[in-house]
Amino acid sequence: MNKDQIVGKIKDLAGEAQASIGKAINSPEQIAKGKALEAEGEIQQAAGDVKETVKDAAKEIKKSL
Repeated sequence: MNKDQIVGKIKDLAGEAQASIGKAINSPEQIAKGKALEAEGEIQQAAGDVKETVKDAAKEIKKSL
């Protein structure tokens, strides 16, 4: 796991919480902000996944040399 995966997951969870609170208090602005934060977290997590995959592939290539 790398920093992007961890921070992305935190943002994703925070966004879900913010959207839920927005729904509870009937605030479209908070719902939108929460969904935006959630999307940002998912994107950051995906970037971290790509970095991890590249790192693992590089290790495999080094092993085969």
